[in-house]
Amino acid sequence: MAGRVVVTGGSGKLGRAVAADLQHHGWKVTSIDRVRPVESSVPTVIADLRDLGQATDALSSVDSRYRRVDAVVHLAAIPGPGLATDSETFENNMMTTYNVFTAAIRAGVKNVVWASSETLLGIPFAASPPYLPVDENYPARPESSYSLAKHLEETMAAELARWNPDLSLTALRFSNVLDESDYDRFPEYDADATLRRWNLWAYIDSRDGAQAVRKALERGAPGFDTFVIANADTVMSRSTADLVAEQFPDVPTHRDFGENETLLSIDKARRVLGYEPQFGWRRSGR
Repeated sequence: MAGRVVVTGGSGKLGRAVAADLQHHGWKVTSIDRVRPVESSVPTVIADLRDLGQATDALSSVDSRYRRVDAVVHLAAIPGPGLATDSETFENNMMTTYNVFTAAIRAGVKNVVWASSETLLGIPFAASPPYLPVDENYPARPESSYSLAKHLEETMAAELARWNPDLSLTALRFSNVLDESDYDRFPEYDADATLRRWNLWAYIDSRDGAQAVRKALERGAPGFDTFVIANADTVMSRSTADLVAEQFPDVPTHRDFGENETLLSIDKARRVLGYEPQFGWRRSGR
């Protein structure tokens, strides 16, 4: 499956990788953002998606760019807690997502994939998770205005899917998105396991994040669904079992862990989407 896809936030770290990957796999891609990327072969339309009128216009047609849209990948957001005031983060992300979902429905788009967040799992895990590895099966535990907005986005999506039974809304709970250049910092994490305890030492290579988006679009199953998306390993050289024993000694574990296995379970994404990480710091040669 391929067609016309709009990627909101296509100038960002994950957005650039997603747009390039989809274009490589035959999709006709247009980015919508408030800024243009420094370098990209993907055309960009400038729009402020906090405005419903602009969002509706952008997902309906844009002059010489396109006359219809087959799918939407929504990545535009303030990308984490603490980057703006709490109220600005909440308002920006909630309204942008509401507007994109609403505009997509009004334009007749049936396939929407968007960036939810690992933070819904309870990050920064000041309180221990109920079990390890964490997965999609326990209720969301937002601990910030950012993750609260993500939780409400997912709640909204579930209701919109109920109202529109032929609509596919897929939430990808991305881990910390990194490019290959970010791997230079990894040696410092080995010296102190608490530095990355906040998200269970997980990460997602932007190129593998793009793979997950593409496979979610290709699935396009009607209804609402969520998937944790992380790389298969951790940012640490130490074994996962050792990290758990040291930092989470009282947390129940559901299985034995592979040597460096992620503690953000990607089992569901593997099983349902056919997602399988191809990149990562251990393969980068850095």
